[in-house]
Amino acid sequence: MSSPACSPEEIASEGLKPDEYAEIVRRLGRHPNRAELGMFGVMWSEHCCYKNSRSLLSQFPTEGDRILVGPGENAGVIDVGNGMQVAFKIESHNHPSAIEPFQGAATGVGGILRDIFTMGARPIAALNSLRFGNLDSARTRQIFTGVVSGIAHYGNCFGVPTVGGEVSFDEAYSGNPLVNAMAIGLMEIPEIMKSGAVGIGNPVLYVGSTTGRDGMGGASFASAELSDESEANRPAVQVGDPFLEKSLVEACLEAFKTGGVAAAQDMGAAGITCSTAEMAANGGVGIELDLDLIPAREPGMVPYEYLLSESQERMLFVAHAGREQELIEIFHRWGLQAVVAGSVIEEPIVRILFEGSVAAEIPAKALSDNTPIYKRELMKEPPEYAQKAWAWQESDLPEATIAGIDGKSWKQILLNLLSSPTIASKQWVYRQYDHQVQNNTVTMPGGADAAVIRLRSQITPDPKANAGLAATVDCNARYVYLNPYEGALAAVAEAARNLSCVGAEPVAVTDNLNFGSPEKPVGYWQLAEACRGLAEGCRGFSTPVTGGNVSLYNETLDSNGKPQPIYPTPVVGMVGLIDDLTKVCGQGWQAEGDLIYLLGLGAERTGDSNVTLGGSEYLKVIHQTVAGQPPKVDIELELKVQAACRYGIRQGWIHSAHDCAEGGLAIALAESCISGQKGATITLPNSRLRRDTLLFSEGGARILVTVSPQYQAAWESYCQTHLPDLQQIGSVRAASAPLTIQKGDSETLISLAVADLDDAWSHAIERALAKSSS
Repeated sequence: MSSPACSPEEIASEGLKPDEYAEIVRRLGRHPNRAELGMFGVMWSEHCCYKNSRSLLSQFPTEGDRILVGPGENAGVIDVGNGMQVAFKIESHNHPSAIEPFQGAATGVGGILRDIFTMGARPIAALNSLRFGNLDSARTRQIFTGVVSGIAHYGNCFGVPTVGGEVSFDEAYSGNPLVNAMAIGLMEIPEIMKSGAVGIGNPVLYVGSTTGRDGMGGASFASAELSDESEANRPAVQVGDPFLEKSLVEACLEAFKTGGVAAAQDMGAAGITCSTAEMAANGGVGIELDLDLIPAREPGMVPYEYLLSESQERMLFVAHAGREQELIEIFHRWGLQAVVAGSVIEEPIVRILFEGSVAAEIPAKALSDNTPIYKRELMKEPPEYAQKAWAWQESDLPEATIAGIDGKSWKQILLNLLSSPTIASKQWVYRQYDHQVQNNTVTMPGGADAAVIRLRSQITPDPKANAGLAATVDCNARYVYLNPYEGALAAVAEAARNLSCVGAEPVAVTDNLNFGSPEKPVGYWQLAEACRGLAEGCRGFSTPVTGGNVSLYNETLDSNGKPQPIYPTPVVGMVGLIDDLTKVCGQGWQAEGDLIYLLGLGAERTGDSNVTLGGSEYLKVIHQTVAGQPPKVDIELELKVQAACRYGIRQGWIHSAHDCAEGGLAIALAESCISGQKGATITLPNSRLRRDTLLFSEGGARILVTVSPQYQAAWESYCQTHLPDLQQIGSVRAASAPLTIQKGDSETLISLAVADLDDAWSHAIERALAKSSS
């Protein structure tokens, strides 16, 4: 093969740098043709090869007693006992959702679901982690409503329950929303389906939908900053069909059960290019594919378009020789395309044929494994913005009196925080999702700190088993912005704490690293420090990383052409196990007279950096300030507090559990009142600390639990040995009683009816949308 040298414009259009092009020429021993250049462009994009992050990801722990499949496959797989295995993963669809919110979010859901059933698992639950700008922006409202509609459309039509997630709002995401989709599946086949091609001469099957020109170069598009010209990249956004994918999952699982499939790979980012290259490289073999045999939905397509299309609902199989017709008939029965389009070859290359000629021929590992890796120099000192933020002190705030601060009463501040979109109820969002389809959802969205689903094996059903799986997605991006190491570590700690609050033992992690440009010193410092914090947290909580996604270049070019990066947002998706689903806790108060305890050291007991106003929602919403050091994580204390919470739940002593996160203790108390529709009387120690620190400081291994008086002696006896820093701070009252928070015995800071708390919290997003649209 011989081609003329590519022009600088052609090289740049594929997202490649001049030195990368020179390396391509060196590896091929010639100049690439247009199709080959496009293949390298998508496969050497950050989205596919992690060239700026792979060296940092190597520090993550990836092995554990329950880990069956770690990073490198379509999804991670863990052993959950009782003969059951669970696949799970999280991935981003950020840039497509910024340009075309509905289809961008919908196809993000479709892609992560395919990752799950490609392993041989039936999707049983979905979660999402979403970030948007402020709702007073018309553009943000369009993106927000479009993304939620897209997620609802695909998940509801496919038939998978969306059981949990998180939604945050901040101007840092105004031009670049984050749409991270997580899915969980239960294995339906005894052997996990892997992606490595095997068996020289085995046929390669293309199955699913047809190939069109939608999603062209989506992986490269996802690895570049957004600008005013990004609207022209709408063709890089795929168009999904959830009903077709529903047929695809059934056909795939049926095909896997025949034993006729040797390997399987989803056609996600980079489409045919990625699936052929990864299957060949993972198997140490080659693949020859004939584009003339690929079912196309548009006439006149050329190799470049076939190879870079990211049309949805497509898969690539390696079948055992002689079994191909059996598999083809299964897919035809489900109304899907299925053709033999190639074969496994001995030479470790990807060879693409078109109209009787070789259209592309590239070593598989050059596209998949042996890709550029950049190890960038880390800043010797934290960046100026961080050092300036760290200089902030609580004493910089106005005086906090018994009446309030800066003209606002503590009652008014609590209501303002409850109605801030990040803290407020997300019922406007999750009411659009079907969260009960499949009839395995144990906790409803908004009612507990983590989602809980029932596990019912199709392989080895055990009528006595009553096991469940808990899942959560967490990240306080403001913490990560202020201190990437501590913020990322806090994300792991909060995820584990949320699982513990429903009674689940944390097991494993999938992560989605959303950052700005790693080519800038500050961006790389944020990424490197956050990866260090995630690694430390996952080791500390014994939750290995099974895989995930890296999404860099999340920046928007402003009108002056200056990139504006998002807050660094390493989202942690964590799963945990529950042995007995009859012992699960929600966050709402359960019974009048129950005693309220605060587990973990509170602000009034430490006065140190574990619990602070730095980086808090209070500081941002009430004082319009993003500053200070975020709370530091005490892993040893976290482990003790979480273990005590889980033990108390398993013993039946604890009736409710809720961690103190955004908004601090006062918000956690209010949320428990709202969720349980009961009041509470709280007495905080009469300390010398600021009143706003007592009420709204964040961080620490703090969990609110309620215990029935009949179990008080047993609970306190257990805690004397295992958790000596236990504090009883109040009791649950009737629904007609208010939430009353006192400092000492004589100073009442807040007294609010539950109905007033509920009104501020429950309808804030609807009011923001209605106010803005009017």
